[in-house]
Amino acid sequence: MKSIVCHGPHDLRVEEAKVPQMGSEDVLIAVKAGGICGSDLHYYHDGGFGAVKIQHPMVLGHEVSGQVVEVGEAVFNVSVGDLVAVNPSVPCGCCEYCKKAMYNHCLDMRFYGSAMRVPHIHGAFSQQLVAKASQCFAFKAGTQASDAAFCEPFSVALHAVGRIGSLIGKRILVTGAGPIGALVVVAAKLHGALEVVATDIVEEALERVQVLGADKVFNVGQGGNPLAAYGENKGYFDAVVECSGSQAAILSALEVVRPKGRIVQLALGGDVTIPQNAIVTKEVELCGSFRFYEDFAWAVELIGSGRVDLSPLLTQTFSLENVVDAFELASDRKRAMKVQIEF
Repeated sequence: MKSIVCHGPHDLRVEEAKVPQMGSEDVLIAVKAGGICGSDLHYYHDGGFGAVKIQHPMVLGHEVSGQVVEVGEAVFNVSVGDLVAVNPSVPCGCCEYCKKAMYNHCLDMRFYGSAMRVPHIHGAFSQQLVAKASQCFAFKAGTQASDAAFCEPFSVALHAVGRIGSLIGKRILVTGAGPIGALVVVAAKLHGALEVVATDIVEEALERVQVLGADKVFNVGQGGNPLAAYGENKGYFDAVVECSGSQAAILSALEVVRPKGRIVQLALGGDVTIPQNAIVTKEVELCGSFRFYEDFAWAVELIGSGRVDLSPLLTQTFSLENVVDAFELASDRKRAMKVQIEF
């Protein structure tokens, strides 16, 4: 089979690889579609992010769907021929956090396409993939592989929105309208938000989130403070989901969130300075959101049932042979939202 392997910054190769051996609880999948994530782009451009760097060639990718080719004798949840989405998280199941069902905080997590541990955990950008049956979630007939490949990033958005609590009748601000921010807009609307406002510095990204249901959008990169009116009377928004990783976005969120509102920090970034007085005097709750777990099954159900249509997010699909072109387009926020590879 062929795999997409990153050797370092701007060194992406399509290489021959052996299909891993299957165990009794494993599933062999012919990968059909794979979405390029922000972390994949960090490996492609920078060889990693922060202190996490590629130390040996690593297969990228963790947003994939495919067709079941073979199942182990102990597999009963999926069958040959099923279209499945593959959860890229493989928690150990026995650490203190797994025992509390806090699987996304597993102390021995094996997450596809990650250089956080050595040897690295290879990703899923291969023509064939052997996964645990517990990672595989089947769709009803007729679901498109491209839609199914959105399950992983949509799970991230669902988890973040879940950190807010009930959204019925609430007004939500989403800062950062990239793929995850756009999916947060979808998830917030699905959860009953009365109004969802999105901000970004790229006009084209804002146009796309409006298609997905954002009630208002503001370009905060053109000078001035377009959110100033929302800061009157101690704030307007019941909650903010911060998807940009920008200190300016966090400061803005503190200005426009209502007293006792909640700010969910979803994006990763560097160290930031936060005004403590604003948090104290408005009694604001600041919390993080990291990956997902049970949310993946919900994403499968929502996408497979047609309750959400994420197809407007898909900018273009590339063949395996044109993977470098795919990564270059995915890096251009003016032209692309989500780029997928067809295997």
